[in-house]
Amino acid sequence: MTLTIFLVVMLGLIVLGMPIAFALLLSAMALMIQLNFFDAQILAQNMLSGANSFTLMAVPLFMLAGEIMNAGGISRRIVNLATMFVGHIRGGLGYVAIFASVLLASLSGSAVADAAALSALLIPMLRRKGYSAAQSSGLIAAGGIIAPIIPPSIAFIIFGVATNVSITKLFFAGIAPGIMMGLTLMAVWAWTARSGPSDAEPRQPWSARLSALRESFWALMLPVIIIGGLRGGIFTPTEAAVVAAVYAMVISLFVYREIKVRDLYPLFVSAARTTAVVMFLVAAAMVSSYMITLADVPQDLIALLDPVMDSPKLLMFALLILLTLVGTVMDLTPTILILGPVLMPVVIKAGIDPVYFGVIFVMVGSVGLLTPPVGTVLNVVCGVARINMETICRGVWRYVVAYTLLLVLLVLFPELITVPARWLH
Repeated sequence: MTLTIFLVVMLGLIVLGMPIAFALLLSAMALMIQLNFFDAQILAQNMLSGANSFTLMAVPLFMLAGEIMNAGGISRRIVNLATMFVGHIRGGLGYVAIFASVLLASLSGSAVADAAALSALLIPMLRRKGYSAAQSSGLIAAGGIIAPIIPPSIAFIIFGVATNVSITKLFFAGIAPGIMMGLTLMAVWAWTARSGPSDAEPRQPWSARLSALRESFWALMLPVIIIGGLRGGIFTPTEAAVVAAVYAMVISLFVYREIKVRDLYPLFVSAARTTAVVMFLVAAAMVSSYMITLADVPQDLIALLDPVMDSPKLLMFALLILLTLVGTVMDLTPTILILGPVLMPVVIKAGIDPVYFGVIFVMVGSVGLLTPPVGTVLNVVCGVARINMETICRGVWRYVVAYTLLLVLLVLFPELITVPARWLH
């Protein structure tokens, strides 16, 4: 009964257009009333404790790092480097977009930031080469969602805080599937580019390639510093975010010199606005998470899924379908905050590795960023490219299908995630 009340109130309010943070608070209040007590002090205390987290400090810092990298010319240098090495292949500009997506994913951790940066840089170039608006925007949108998987991932930070799973382990577990996503994009693009325009650029001499490599050297060092520091135990994920923000600022101000000190203020404001939305969601989710635990909702869910609890793969497929459906109507962050704490006890009871489940969870939620009606990344790319939703949906569907097939493969063979994660960590 409590599970039904929680879902009906929350989903009903979301359907009516209420912001998700307020829907979470009201659904928590509904559970309080169901349990015959109401205490406003509990609401306030849990909101404060939810936002008062040292680990969550990584979120605004990684967002700030992403803003500075986009404004400071780091993203542009990554695109130029990719062009020098793969631009001469048929469909080369598409491979440039994929290569740049993977590299930028290892710098920012935000799907929206990466999609916006690559849309502004590459969609006009793809259009000039003869690719349609659908083909161009679909590829860029599909590449953008690699960012929540390859570290440093903001989604993994939020998932780790919400479910008490090691963020460092999530980071290392995300490297292999993130690369697999890039390879999946390459396979689909190779099929798409067969009938596309002949856009190959002249093969660049090694002198030009080495020059581009030198130009982007400082940008490429950031993921090396972050992964090396985490693996060596030099700093925590939160401290890594500080390193990323300061490093991006120093490189942009004093090495590339594409921004000045006066340009930092609007970048700080933009990062602060995005952070405020995320942190208010986190605070509201902690209230509902507390009430979910108090109302024993996870046990109700375990009882509901009892027929498949003895088969981890079957349970994972059931959760895959559930998360896919939720992902079409809800953004990644609220999906993590709402369902993560509810599903984690189910996963642990079934004997599934929590880190492996976390990677699958975030991957499914990321694919949801490509599906209407919400489709946050789709909306961002549409806005930057000035196209409508119908156009981008025609271009992105094949990548959604390919990512779904990859997810099925990872559910069938969990070792594709767990074995590289153990080796890297």
